[in-house]
Amino acid sequence: MEAQSLAVKRAEVEFHNFASLGEPERAMRVYAEENVRRGAVLRNHLAFIGSLSPFLEIGANVGHTSYMLANEFGADGFALDISADSLRYGLALKEQWNLARGPVRVAGDAVKLPFRDGSLRMVLAFQMLSQFMNIESVFLEVKRVLAPGGVFLFAEEPLKRLLTLRLYRCPYWETMKPWERRLYRWGLLGYLVRDVIGAHQEESFGIRQNHTMGLKEWHALVEKHFAAHEYEVFVPERGWGERVVKRLAVRWDRYRSEWGAARLLGGTLAAVCRKAGEAPAMEERIGRFESYLRCPDCGGNMRLDAAEALECTACGYRAPNEGGVYNLLPSADKSELYPGDRADTIDFSLPGHAARLIEGWYELEGAFGNKYRWIGAEASARLERVKPVPQRLRIRGFAHEKSFEQGVPVCVEAWTNGVRAGRWTLDRPGLFVLETDLPDADEYRLRVAAFPVWRAAEDERLFSVNLSMIRLVPRE
Repeated sequence: MEAQSLAVKRAEVEFHNFASLGEPERAMRVYAEENVRRGAVLRNHLAFIGSLSPFLEIGANVGHTSYMLANEFGADGFALDISADSLRYGLALKEQWNLARGPVRVAGDAVKLPFRDGSLRMVLAFQMLSQFMNIESVFLEVKRVLAPGGVFLFAEEPLKRLLTLRLYRCPYWETMKPWERRLYRWGLLGYLVRDVIGAHQEESFGIRQNHTMGLKEWHALVEKHFAAHEYEVFVPERGWGERVVKRLAVRWDRYRSEWGAARLLGGTLAAVCRKAGEAPAMEERIGRFESYLRCPDCGGNMRLDAAEALECTACGYRAPNEGGVYNLLPSADKSELYPGDRADTIDFSLPGHAARLIEGWYELEGAFGNKYRWIGAEASARLERVKPVPQRLRIRGFAHEKSFEQGVPVCVEAWTNGVRAGRWTLDRPGLFVLETDLPDADEYRLRVAAFPVWRAAEDERLFSVNLSMIRLVPRE
């Protein structure tokens, strides 16, 4: 089974770029809360873990947990994410938190880690394994890069819930409808939804999530690949609807543990897993960090050249230092996931995007990867096909609460070269991603229309939705 398709990787790059620090104040608060939880897990298992250096965090996002490891725990290591942009934004977090030390930041793929065999003492993964359809492929890579006796810590991974009707995917609290919020407060919403509350947002981006893993499946995978382990489970207690069931499940458990409750209500798992073998003596401080890396194309050794770029000594693969981040994705993936300022992409976070806009766009707004432009009733733009393959249109945007105050859903239409390509109805505020197949053409004149329109206080302009990315992608 394929771990992730290229379309899912593309969605992850876009999502992390958009969500990492798109709302800086909210993001900083969430990252601080996550570090409190994750720091507690680490401290609970320090005796089992032993040395933390050199570490690698995969799926690190902006690297906030890696910064915690470097500063609170004094560890040396690497933060890796498929999104080079989110890792770059981590510098803002470092400055805001006034941190002295940081990890080496590397963009890469968790199923093709650009690290040498047996080069690391510890690998960490938080809330990211469920984004792989074949989770075992990540385990195999982690095992490869760990030294004998090394430790793999993964946490905040969802547990499959038995007590649910699995009716639909539910969004985060901010975009829930009033009746959903009421059921959530009572602890009843989890009995209706298909998977983890909030998964809807990632799914809407095109990120596929694996919610098939219960305690039994996780345990089987851990025992297959690691010699020893320690676990923690965290079972929710949202309102009386979950609190009552959890207490009954604990009472009926012969050991008075929460394992039975975790099977019924889901929750999350933290696991600390040790690789077989005797741990060798390893440096506690990273000196020449390139000595831990290997070429993502051919597996050759990497060296730093005079321009501080990483270069493969065997095949010539090159990764420049871009804002403190080295992009070590395989060449084929890098060219597709990071197209740059290209004629088939309108990325509002890149300054060159304005050249492809025609009319109907208001001024640029937003922060970091969440740059966008509002439109009124309609706006137009131009895209050119750069690859001779069938194309698909992908539009990312946001529908404001005011759009729904008139009591009707929001409608978005896209027209290309005078022909309607798609029509979508949005039933709740928040982020949206729209996709539709396009007929063959070398150039697409795009018109996006949205209604109803509304006015903000003390502003005469008409608004409908805002858009943050429009691009052509190959059909899959």
